[in-house]
Amino acid sequence: MTKHSPIAPHGDRAHDYLPATGHDAFLPFYDLISLVLGGGEIHRRLLAEARLAAGLRVLEIGCGTGNLAIRAARSRPGLEVVGCDPDPRVLERAQRKARRLARTSGPTGKPPVRFERGYAQRLPYPDASFDGVLSALMWHHLPAEAKAGAAAEVARVLRPGGSLHLADFVDHGHGLHGRLARRFKDAEHPAATDDASIVGVLAGAGLDCVQVASSHNRIGAVGYYRATRPADKD
Repeated sequence: MTKHSPIAPHGDRAHDYLPATGHDAFLPFYDLISLVLGGGEIHRRLLAEARLAAGLRVLEIGCGTGNLAIRAARSRPGLEVVGCDPDPRVLERAQRKARRLARTSGPTGKPPVRFERGYAQRLPYPDASFDGVLSALMWHHLPAEAKAGAAAEVARVLRPGGSLHLADFVDHGHGLHGRLARRFKDAEHPAATDDASIVGVLAGAGLDCVQVASSHNRIGAVGYYRATRPADKD
């Protein structure tokens, strides 16, 4: 369940999620910041590890302005992609991108990806409704007590044999993200993640989790993980 406690500023009030940029005032610059800091390469590598096939139904949790979900939809025609995020402001931007993509995607004009409001630890979807789940640089935004709930929800919405493909920071001590994390520490920035905590939390939800790759760039150290829901036994 979502813990409704103020963890980040939202104009003159607080809300119960941490915006992708740390503060709503930075939202207009989110895509530019992501591009400059190598977000596109992280998305490319995550999708390469996921190896999504046409015809699958895929969910991205913490989709932000929709860059990863839209890239996935473009990479595999016939893939059904859903992005969810608790922040209505980033969803407005993501939905505009989806409409633009729909105008160039074919005669139907139907967006190949849709975006909806939802929390990772309280997903508004039925059991076993997705073949895959994606998550890019979102996990560290969750408070420690919410991570277990999010892992359980991912396990619930995945079909047997389906996998979560996750990329996240694993060392907050170095790179630009490390400096920003220390800057926001007094503003209740969630605790740092590491390889053991990511694997442990996902394994605790009954997923078979392994780290499949890692990378280092100016934004920091990033780990890539695959967490699979075991197939049902006969």
